[in-house]
Formats: sequence, structure tokens, C-alpha cells
Amino acid sequence: MIILSAVHAQDVQFSQFYAAPLFLNPAFTGASELTRVGVNYRNQWPGLDHSFNSYSAYIDHYMFDINSGIGLIFNGNRESQARLSTNEVGLTYSYRLKLGFESFLRFGGQASYISRDAYFGDLVYGSQLDIQKGGIDDFSGEFFPDDYRHRFADFNFGMLFHTQTFWLGVSGHHLSEPNTSFVDGNISKLPMKLSAHGGLKIDLGEGFINNYYSNSRQERSVMLAFNYKHQDPFNQLDVGAQFFLQPLVLGVWYRGFPVKYALPNHESIIGLVGLTLESGLDIGYSFDFTTSKMALANSGGAHEISIRYSFLFGDPNQRNRRSTIIPCFRF
Repeated sequence: MIILSAVHAQDVQFSQFYAAPLFLNPAFTGASELTRVGVNYRNQWPGLDHSFNSYSAYIDHYMFDINSGIGLIFNGNRESQARLSTNEVGLTYSYRLKLGFESFLRFGGQASYISRDAYFGDLVYGSQLDIQKGGIDDFSGEFFPDDYRHRFADFNFGMLFHTQTFWLGVSGHHLSEPNTSFVDGNISKLPMKLSAHGGLKIDLGEGFINNYYSNSRQERSVMLAFNYKHQDPFNQLDVGAQFFLQPLVLGVWYRGFPVKYALPNHESIIGLVGLTLESGLDIGYSFDFTTSKMALANSGGAHEISIRYSFLFGDPNQRNRRSTIIPCFRF
């Protein structure tokens, strides 16, 4: 009896996707109008015997003279059972166009070099099974190499509109739909991923004085946001809110799709806590409470950590040239 089935998967995703801005949309490159260095780590489904580990690291810088941001991003993930790993290094660029007194439109692009590696030396073929002795022979009769490697280029594009109170962006990843197959002559395209994301910042008024020398007061605000993703055949929507009571950030997200369709559409509820320090250091931790049929007891949810440091590099007088900061989620 022969059973054939199709298997589908989607890109790695971070619950704190605004803490991985270049991963979300290349148009975020240089959006802070400072220099940023950040790392993200995600351990998904640790309750399984073989969890999925993903990471991202990036640096970006804004250049006022040419209204442009440049960045470098490293992404990677590893699935432990098959020792399947994907590593990416990409260059990002964005240009800022001023539309009005406090409104801006950014265009961004990314070109990446991706390496996929898999190790099949631990696989056991049926021809290796010795039923009489109850053992496993060394030679399977197969001549596949233990290590597989595949390299290819990838391209992303994005746009971002923002003012002092809201933002709206769109991005497209894997525009060329590159072939990811390890087997020569076989075609396995990486489907294009489309994303739309945006949000609104609501000020709650100033809080207590947090610096008596500058007489600055504690920032208090609420931010509502969404992130819709489509990657054939999946649709997914993240909606949530974050409360910023400087320096504390508390957030909650829903990940899934509220409208029922053919595929499973309820994935998790996400809780977040973070710290945003005046030194420019941001630290966030989130946990995914699995709500799908996999269940939290089986999957173990997902842990995620983000660390970001923003600082002024170059001429200190440039600080006064900062036009507007995207009122975006902290994490």
C-alpha cells in the first residue's frame, strides 16, 4: 500500500517581531535614526523531544545626509532531529521620503545569501535491518552523502508609512521564490511571504519625574498593533497590545486567524514583559501559551528573548536632526 501526502510549512516567526525590525520589514532599516544592535532567540516547542531553535542578529545605522538607512542581518534556525539548519546573511537598505510635517514614507530592500544544511548519517534504512540477529548493519546500500548543502540567493522588499501616532507597513519576502531542494533536478520553491502590519500609539499622559536633572517625566502609553502574514497556503494574524509604563513594558498577543477556514487557525496566546532603559538598552521576554490541538502540555509553548541597544554614532549634533521616531511597539 502506498500513501502519498503533501507537507507544508512557513517561515520562522518571532513573537516579538517588532524587536526584530529588519526581519519583519527591510523598510525598518535605520528607522530609529540611531545606530541599533540587536539579537533575538526563540526556542519553540521545548516539550517535544526535538525542539526548533531560531535566532536573529542585526545592526543598522541611519545617515542623515542621504536620508538612508543601511543594515546587516544574520538569521538562522535549527531543527535538531534531522540536524536541518538554515543560515542567512543579508544586506538591507532603506530610503526615507518626507511627505508632510510629521509624515514619512520609507522604502526598503534586502539581498541575502542563504545556506541550508542537513545531516542524514543517522538515518536507518530498511536494508540495514538484520531481522535474524536483531541488529543494524553498517552499510545500507544507499550512496547518498551524509551531508547535504544547498546555497541560493533571496530578495525582500518593503514599504512603511508613519507619523507620530500610527504606522502602516507592507513587505514581501522571497520575491524570486528560490528553489530549496537538496536533490539535483528537483524543484521545491520557497513560497513568497506577504505581510501587512501597523498600529496606533495612545499617550496616557506623563508620569512621575524620572530624571531630576533634566526634569523629564515617565512616559506612559498604550500601543495597539497587528501583523497579517500570508505564505501559501497559510494565513495568520497577530493582534495585541502593549502597555509602556517607563521603564516597564507589559504586552499580550493573540496569534491565529479569527475567521475559520480549511487549515488550523488558532495557535497561541502570548504574554510579554520587557524593560526599556534610558541608556538605550531594551530587554524583552515572551512566552507562547499554545492553544492549538498540540496543546501546551505537549508542546511546552515557546520561549523568546530579545536584547537591543540603541546609541548615537558619529557627530553628537546629529541628535537635533532627528525628525520623528516611529511610534512602534517596543517588542
